[in-house]
Amino acid sequence: MQPDQIKHILESSLNTQYVAVESDGSHVSVVVVSEQFDGISPVKKQQLVYAVLQDSIASGAIHAVHMKTLTPAQW
Repeated sequence: MQPDQIKHILESSLNTQYVAVESDGSHVSVVVVSEQFDGISPVKKQQLVYAVLQDSIASGAIHAVHMKTLTPAQW
């Protein structure tokens, strides 16, 4: 799966201020900055991102995801 496809999925599904995606085949690194992350735990932030990418993970297009999830204030 191409980084721009993953970026589009994240941007269209989450209220993001910034998204960066790097991909090495099926291994993906993402940085997601969103106001939706304000006041929630790091685990809940990751769960939001995983939920958005679930179809791609289930299909095998994405095998592993490394992520940084930040609020705009943290960014």
